[in-house]
Amino acid sequence: MERSLMKELEKWKDSPHRKPLLIRGARQVGKTWLMRELGARCFEKTIYINFDRDRRLHDVFLGDIEPHGLVAAIGAVSGETIAADDTLIIFDEIQEEPRALTALKYFCEDAPEYAVIAAGSLMGVALHAGTSFPVGKVNEKVLYPLNFLEFLSAVGDSGLRDIIESKDVTRITEVHGFLIDALRTYYFVGGMPEAVKTFAESGDYVAVRGIQEVLLDYYEQDFSKHAPTALVPRLHQVWHSIPAQLAKENRKYIFGQVTKGARAKDFELAIRWLSDCGLLHIVHRIKVPRLPIKAYEELNAFKLYMLDVGLLGAMGGLGSDTIVDKSRLFTEFKGAMTEQYVLQELIAGLGMHPGYYSAENSRGEVDFIAQGAGGVIPIEVKAEENLQAKSLKAFVEKYEIPKGVRISMSDYREQDWLVNLPLYAFMGFFYDMI
Repeated sequence: MERSLMKELEKWKDSPHRKPLLIRGARQVGKTWLMRELGARCFEKTIYINFDRDRRLHDVFLGDIEPHGLVAAIGAVSGETIAADDTLIIFDEIQEEPRALTALKYFCEDAPEYAVIAAGSLMGVALHAGTSFPVGKVNEKVLYPLNFLEFLSAVGDSGLRDIIESKDVTRITEVHGFLIDALRTYYFVGGMPEAVKTFAESGDYVAVRGIQEVLLDYYEQDFSKHAPTALVPRLHQVWHSIPAQLAKENRKYIFGQVTKGARAKDFELAIRWLSDCGLLHIVHRIKVPRLPIKAYEELNAFKLYMLDVGLLGAMGGLGSDTIVDKSRLFTEFKGAMTEQYVLQELIAGLGMHPGYYSAENSRGEVDFIAQGAGGVIPIEVKAEENLQAKSLKAFVEKYEIPKGVRISMSDYREQDWLVNLPLYAFMGFFYDMI
């Protein structure tokens, strides 16, 4: 399946200022496939090293990690001749060999002619004790689950993707119903590559849900494998709390709903650990809508979202019948699923890390606060065709913001103070606004 990040990797390959490339991302989002596919498309030869699977390769890094010596040793172990001009060297699961991570620095400084690409779960790379991270010596990219446009291409709906990317309001409106159905399907299937591949090949929603449940179990097994023993129970508690916290539309994450009497300090490390692993996104409340929004984050007030909308539905217990009965998906858990989707698109598609706004002494809340070149952009998310935006209007008037954004199932429309963007096509229009 085609990933948008591939274009950036192809540019990296041809850049005269290329450094070793490190791809971050949660487990099972497609890092290995992406690296191998780059090798197949752009290089004559690929040397693939998986430090988690092949223990012999750890011996190569026991001694001197001077890059030319490493290349010779890797060539000897693999039985391949490595030429700088036609070979891609892949270090996969690099967190399992800290000296390989350190070696990227020396490839940058002493052997930039070699194309070296590495990948590791944030679970390992961010937390491995004693690891020397090559700050400033690597190019970095993050791979997320497939976004909605990637999903359309993967399941054979490239025509709908083309219409969305055209940003032609008339054409988009003409296929409104098809796009709503496709988005409902994406909410259920999500963007984890194995789930998308299974759906593309079989159209079997039950099989997709089964894969998602296996992935959820796989992540929880990783807690025990990688986290300190004392932290594991709290990781499970935070992980399982996310659907209920989002469904209740709390103004912020409520620790008392995780377990009775819980306090922030009891779970801070668990939340940070899951975030570093790429398994959840933290969205902080913004005190006032000013630039840069990060300077106005309330560190003790935040919401938690999962890495993938399909996994959120699986953890929340939404069955495959929600697709057959199309009304149910947007009745049960609709707000949480829609917010999750919009956040994923903002992060993966635009590289944004928005905040949100809520007033402690009123019902007013704005789902997301984004930072654009021209100022703050408040975003209200509606799961259906609800055209009310009282909280958003009050916010825009209070802080004298030129225009707010409502993202809903309604068609594109623009007013003096508001622009409505359709959920299934909001990314292209929103990109133009920032």
